[in-house]
Amino acid sequence: MSQITAAMVKELRERTGQGMMDCKKALEAAGGDIEKAIDDMRAAGAIKAAKKAGNIAAEGSVGIKLAEDGKTATIIEVNSQTDFLALQDDFKNFVAESLDIAAAKGYTDAAPLIEEREGAREQLVAKTGENVNIRRLARIEGDVLGAYQHGNRIGVVVTLEGGDTELARDIAMHVAASNPQVVNPEDVAEDVVAKEKEIFMQLNEDKIKGKPENIVENMIKGRINKFLSEVSLVGQAFVKDPDVTVGKLAEKAGAKIVGFTRYEVGEGIERAEEDFAAEVAAQVAASRK
Repeated sequence: MSQITAAMVKELRERTGQGMMDCKKALEAAGGDIEKAIDDMRAAGAIKAAKKAGNIAAEGSVGIKLAEDGKTATIIEVNSQTDFLALQDDFKNFVAESLDIAAAKGYTDAAPLIEEREGAREQLVAKTGENVNIRRLARIEGDVLGAYQHGNRIGVVVTLEGGDTELARDIAMHVAASNPQVVNPEDVAEDVVAKEKEIFMQLNEDKIKGKPENIVENMIKGRINKFLSEVSLVGQAFVKDPDVTVGKLAEKAGAKIVGFTRYEVGEGIERAEEDFAAEVAAQVAASRK
């Protein structure tokens, strides 16, 4: 068995990102063979990765790859447990490589990419100690596409008929900032409109009471129209020029907004409430056993 030197431990630590004592033990078990120690640690890392799969990953990064012809785009969200990891090169490289693979192979959803990248994901989990998940993926096609990313947390792809990539990008920037729910007012679900009407009636009960039915109907209609403008992309005031709506902006350029895809890191993920006092108490109890 080869003597385990500090230099060997240092090299293994640099190559795997694992703790010093873990590296020393792995080298001892591998008889001083660094390559074997790495293989053994990867095998152990796969087990660790499986155990970490239950940890909630609600931070992370969104990435977009727009084809040179401007007619196809791929958007991805990869989650980590902390925003710190999302800013590290190992995580960034994993996201970029995953995005490149998905775009090159024309994947339309995350399932095949998750399967293909599982080995790389497990290695990243083993190295960083955090759960990492490819959460979702979409491939968008259209006449004219424009993409915008706000840092690593929000990504948007907009599809137009007519217009150009610059216009589509401007509208994507607006979507990132204003987060519309639909493209057109008529796209809003009837039950959502009914709920908004109900809320208006409840909040304005005193104002409505005793007024003629036609007046009440006009009040409701005005509120619903305002609501539809607020939640629909074409009805919103353009962020770069509030004097014009996004719909009018597109119309002026001879374009029609077909759709948009907006990803924001962690949206819709239920985050666990951490009880640090309970966690410390559990650790103390465990240490006494």
